[in-house]
Formats: sequence, structure tokens, C-alpha cells
Amino acid sequence: MTIPAKATLTWLLLFVVMFANGAIRALVLQPQLGEDLARQVASLTGVALVLLVSWLFVRLSPEAKLAQLWWVGVTWLIATVAFEFLFGHFVSSLSWQALLADYNILRGRLWSLILISVCLGPWFWGTIHARR
Repeated sequence: MTIPAKATLTWLLLFVVMFANGAIRALVLQPQLGEDLARQVASLTGVALVLLVSWLFVRLSPEAKLAQLWWVGVTWLIATVAFEFLFGHFVSSLSWQALLADYNILRGRLWSLILISVCLGPWFWGTIHARR
């Protein structure tokens, strides 16, 4: 299987994993911790999950070069942000302001950390793998 095909399938896996993370946040964490703390916990859990899936992708793609892994991460980032804004606005009917609020790290929103891990995860693990 080609790197682009693996990357696409892995992004779909990321989608499922992060959807489950969000569902656990809403159904389990939020009633116990409140919205703000639940979002923070889920964001940190999300970073760990993204790094785990990125690691899996790199392990299953030993032929991938670091430059390819960099572009995989950038592509995942673009796809994630595009999905978030398009689905969030046009399907979930969230305002642009509400969507942008998740990027306000000064108000405790840690979504940006997930996006950083989405972008850098494949390259990070590729760098670790290349050193071995």
C-alpha cells in the first residue's frame, strides 16, 4: 500500500479515535468535571491518542522518508481543521466564533495542542525511528 493510501486510512482512524474521545468527554467527563476541565482532560488525552496513532502509522510505513512524514502531518492538519470548521459550522450549526473559541489557549482551551500533535506526530516518530 502506498504512503498516501496509508495516510488516508490512518487519518480516518484518527477521526474515529478522536470522535470516541469527544463522546467520552461529553458523556462521562463533562458531568463529573464540568465543561472546561473535561475539555482540558480530553485535549490531553487526545494528544496522547494522536501520538499513539501517529506512532502506529510510522511503524506500518518504514519506507516513508522524513519529508513524506512531514507532509503527511501537514495534510492531516489541513484535513482536520477543514473538517472541524465545515462540519462544525454547516452540520452542527456552530457559529464561527464558537469554533474559534477552541483556539483560545488563554481561556484554557487546549485544542491547539491536538492540532500540533496531528501535524508533527508522523515526523516526530519518523525522526525517532530513523535514529535507530
